Amino acid sequence: MKAPALAVLAVAVLSGCAAKGPTLDSALAADSRTPAYVERDKYRHPKETLEFFGLEPDQTVVEVWPGRGWWTEFLAPYLKERGLYYAAGFSISAADTPQYQRNITADFAKKMAERPDLYGAVVVGELGAPDRWIACPAGTADLVLTFRNVHNWIAGDFEQQMFGAFYAALKSGGTLGVEEHRAKPGTTREQMKESGYVTEAYVIALAEKAGFKLAARSEINANPKDTKDYAEGVWTLPPTLTLKDKDREKYLAIGESDRMTLRFVKP
Repeated sequence: MKAPALAVLAVAVLSGCAAKGPTLDSALAADSRTPAYVERDKYRHPKETLEFFGLEPDQTVVEVWPGRGWWTEFLAPYLKERGLYYAAGFSISAADTPQYQRNITADFAKKMAERPDLYGAVVVGELGAPDRWIACPAGTADLVLTFRNVHNWIAGDFEQQMFGAFYAALKSGGTLGVEEHRAKPGTTREQMKESGYVTEAYVIALAEKAGFKLAARSEINANPKDTKDYAEGVWTLPPTLTLKDKDREKYLAIGESDRMTLRFVKP
């Protein structure tokens, strides 16, 4: 992985003794969180998921493709005083970057700029298709996190390169935490592309090929109501609700997708 030629939004300079900083509970309960994001806690189980991944306030943490900052809203304040938080976003420096990714990146940058008290220590970089690896220095991260992204990399045919980048970023003994929409066993790669659901076996194979060892699985984000057989794939369910008002109550009753939650370690 390249050294961080980072698009750094801001890096806080701390003087004297750092304050203890917020607990995970207080970060999650903060008034600064977007109300619509808080509503999704019942589906996303942020506290339980991050505890399973082993998050600590003094770690160097890389979140891959943070989008508009759902997890950033509490990860950044939680890590600000004692740790380091890298937001490794889309590769907007590439000419072929889709417009929607540019729009999301602009929204994220605006969010960071509006609240330097919360996000002033965030280091913003890029992580994308081959030859555009820009994130933290190799071998320095304690924890790399990715939430519901693997299907996007499969669609772009660069999923193995991404897992290789995660491996390079982590220290020996570091952790990779993966949450992803879970397909039924036997789902083909082409079906994964179309549906947005990925098999656990495929994710584990990607990680192991990159050099990781599977440490643990959790059912924190399981949803047995999710039948995974929708014409519009996982995007039929909330929060996307691709079908809009058609059968809306049915899909709201199902809730967000059934998801695997996997913890890997770099030996």
